[in-house]
Amino acid sequence: MGKSGRSKEDYFLSPEKKKILIIAGEASGDLHGSGVVRALLRLSSDVQVYGVGSGNMRQAGAELIIDSSQLAVVGITEVFGQIGNLLKGYWQLKQFIKTTPLSLLILIDFPDFNLMLARVARGVGVPVLYYISPQVWAWRSGRVQKIAKRVDKMAVILPFEVAIFRQAGLEVEFVGHPLLDVLNVNQPEIAPPHTEEWRGDPLIALLPGSRVKEVNSLLPSLIRAAEIIRENKAGARFILAVAPSLNVQEVKEFLKSADLSVTIVQGQTYQAIKAADLVIVASGTATLETAILGKPMVILYRVSSLSYWIGKILVKTNWIGLVNIVAGRRVVPELLQHEAKGERIAAEVLKILEDESARQEVLQGLAEVRDKLGTPGAAERVAQIALEMIGAVRRGVES
Repeated sequence: MGKSGRSKEDYFLSPEKKKILIIAGEASGDLHGSGVVRALLRLSSDVQVYGVGSGNMRQAGAELIIDSSQLAVVGITEVFGQIGNLLKGYWQLKQFIKTTPLSLLILIDFPDFNLMLARVARGVGVPVLYYISPQVWAWRSGRVQKIAKRVDKMAVILPFEVAIFRQAGLEVEFVGHPLLDVLNVNQPEIAPPHTEEWRGDPLIALLPGSRVKEVNSLLPSLIRAAEIIRENKAGARFILAVAPSLNVQEVKEFLKSADLSVTIVQGQTYQAIKAADLVIVASGTATLETAILGKPMVILYRVSSLSYWIGKILVKTNWIGLVNIVAGRRVVPELLQHEAKGERIAAEVLKILEDESARQEVLQGLAEVRDKLGTPGAAERVAQIALEMIGAVRRGVES
C-alpha cells in the first residue's frame, strides 16, 4: 500500500474511466506526447488523459494541468533562472499524483524532473511507463539503476537502447522513432519558394541550429563554405532554413557582406531539406530528420572550449551526430570545433557532390539508419503498451 493509503489494485477496480497522466516538459515532448494522447483516445473509450504539455497535447484531447512552457529549460545555467517554476510544478504534480486515482503515469524525456515524479508515483503504487529514454548511453550512465528502481516499463526509440535497459532488469520495448511519423516520408515533395529556378543545379540547405548562440557561432562558417562551393560550382544555389525561434532580420545581418545569393525561409525546415541535394546541419535532432529524409549531410558542432572539454570528459560516445551514433559508425562527416570552418566544410560538401562513389556510400548508410529506426507508428505502439499495462477496454474489442 502506498503512502496515500491506496493499494495498486484500487487503480484497476474503479468503474470510472482509467486516468492517465502524461508529462512532457519540452516542445518536442509535447509534439510526441500528442500522438500518444490521440492514439489512446482513439483506441479506448475507457481512459481519461491528463497532461503536462502545451498546444499539441491540448488539441489532441489531454486535460492540461500545467503548461510545459513554464517548465522548459535549455542549458545548465538556465536551470537556475527557472528553479522556482520547476519546484512549483513538481509540488503541484506531486500532490496531483498523490490525490488522484491514476492508473498510469507516462513520462516523456525531461529526465531529471520526470524521474523525481516517477519516485512519487512508485510510492503510491502508480505504474510508470517511460517513453523516449534519457540518453544514458551518452552520459550519466548511472541513471540506469535509478530508472530501474522507479519505472515499470521503457518504450525506447533507438534500437540499441533495448540492451541497455534489459541488462538493468527493466522491461523494455523498441517502438520505433516518432520522427518517422512527423516527417511522413511518403508525402509528395514540398519545395520552398523559388526552387523551380534551381532545377538542374545543386541545391544546398544550410541549417545553422535553433539557438542564437549556436547560429552566431556557425553561420559565418556556413556562409564562407557556401562562397567556396559557389566558386567551384557556379550553378550551386543555397537555401537557409531559419528556426521559428530566431529573428530573421538578425540572421540576414550575417549575409550583408557575403558575395552570395541565399534564399531564406522560416518555419519550412523540412521542406528545405526535402528540396535539397545536400544539407549542412548543426548537430542535433535535425541530423536525424535529414537522415530520415534521405539527404546527404555534413554535421557541424562548435561550442565554447570549456563546454567542449567538459563534454569530452562526460559524454561517452564516439560520435556527435545522432546519425552516426545510430549507425554505430561514421556514415556522414562530422566537423567539430576548429574543424567546422568554411574551407573544411566546403571540401566535405564538394567531395560528396563530385565523387559519385562517396555519395552512394553516404546514401547507403542513411538507408541503413532509417531501417534501424523502425517503422512509423511509435505513438500507436506506446498507447497499446499503456492500455495493456492498465487493462483498459479497447474500442471494438471488448464491450
